Amino acid sequence: MASQAASSFNGNVKKAIAGLRRINLEGLRWRVFDAKGQVLGRLASQISTVVQGKDKPTYAPYRDDGDMCIVLNAKDVCVTGRKMTDKFYRWHTGYVGHLKERSLKDQMAKDPTEVIRKAVLRMLPRNKLRDDRDRKLRIFAGSEHPFGDRPLEPYVMPPRAVREMRPRARRAMIRAQKKTEQQEQGGNDKQKGRKKEV
Repeated sequence: MASQAASSFNGNVKKAIAGLRRINLEGLRWRVFDAKGQVLGRLASQISTVVQGKDKPTYAPYRDDGDMCIVLNAKDVCVTGRKMTDKFYRWHTGYVGHLKERSLKDQMAKDPTEVIRKAVLRMLPRNKLRDDRDRKLRIFAGSEHPFGDRPLEPYVMPPRAVREMRPRARRAMIRAQKKTEQQEQGGNDKQKGRKKEV
């Protein structure tokens, strides 16, 4: 398997396949998630559901029934708001005064796979099954992966529910539309009238 994987995959094959011997792969599905253009938190919540096996009718919290998850295009994941500069990952080395931090933007430049891994692991319950579920998660920065010989199933993200706008938000949207229409027409008529009088 490693020789076939090495021919098509340019990354670290040993790291990609590490820990698979510990997992009983019999009866597991190989689900493929495409992170391109997906919001980080929504993607991570779907992955954590599949890794735990909560999408199956046979789910039990004491069993590890989750499927193998392959996440592709981790470098193209999106975040909302100003999280790219305002979100920080912090850790302590153990020495006095050595609290380290790295912004999400720097972490994406260094290793984008770790961003998705941390988001998913922080959504999993803190119990003895957590390490086994982590082994079932394989994340790749690009679209290439060494699991081409497996029967892969692409995972389709559920559609986002569209909520009805509240009246205040609707009024604000209407005001913004009117303002843009007035700017396209060449400005306010009131301001033009004032300039003529003066």
